[in-house]
Amino acid sequence: MTFAKDIGIDLGTASVLVYVKGKGVVLNEPSVVAMDKTTGKLLKVGTDAQAMLGRTPGNIIAIRPLREGVISDYDMTERMLKEFIHKVAGFSFFKPRVIICVPSGITEVEERAVIDAGIQAGARKVYLIEEPVAAAIGAGIDITQPDGHMVVDIGGGTADIAVISLSGVVESASIKIAGDQLTKGTLLTVEGYFKPEEWTDKDGVLHNRIVTVAVKFYLAVEKEEEAPAEPAKKPKKGKK
Repeated sequence: MTFAKDIGIDLGTASVLVYVKGKGVVLNEPSVVAMDKTTGKLLKVGTDAQAMLGRTPGNIIAIRPLREGVISDYDMTERMLKEFIHKVAGFSFFKPRVIICVPSGITEVEERAVIDAGIQAGARKVYLIEEPVAAAIGAGIDITQPDGHMVVDIGGGTADIAVISLSGVVESASIKIAGDQLTKGTLLTVEGYFKPEEWTDKDGVLHNRIVTVAVKFYLAVEKEEEAPAEPAKKPKKGKK
């Protein structure tokens, strides 16, 4: 049994990071949930859920409950958060206070969904902080000064840009072009070279295909670099 903890959560589209005061980052796992679609039972979350991909019967599916930085499946997000909070906090009579990063410019409805999911997952109190502000603080920037600091936070689903001064956000924007789109763009670029059978992202997880393509591409480049260079031809001597 332990006393209440203060926990910070970076609830990302691709991964979830959990910070515990006094310990640092104690969890960094994919934001993936594995469930039995027949019964609706939650089987695994995070790394364990991702490890099940491609090794399970057809009735077990993997879900990414967040899309483009916001909650797309409220029930799965709540259950995933509950598992992560329990993993880092353990058993306690005192519920933890939780601060969760959110993209700039999300709506009040989306904010309410994050707060409710945190409360239902076991938090005593949930606070929200914009991702660029959290990134600036984490980078050691003194945001209380009357200086302008531009922060660009590129995540999996969104890229957040903000100008911060005097502990507040002066201007901000959030665009839905980020790591996932860069990944798909890379795959499409390599597609013409390797011609894989299928490029559709059905599960929302491209890790296996990325690794396969990356290894093939690396081996192809390495082979070209190791190929012996053709000996230089000697210039023909002219007739005297």
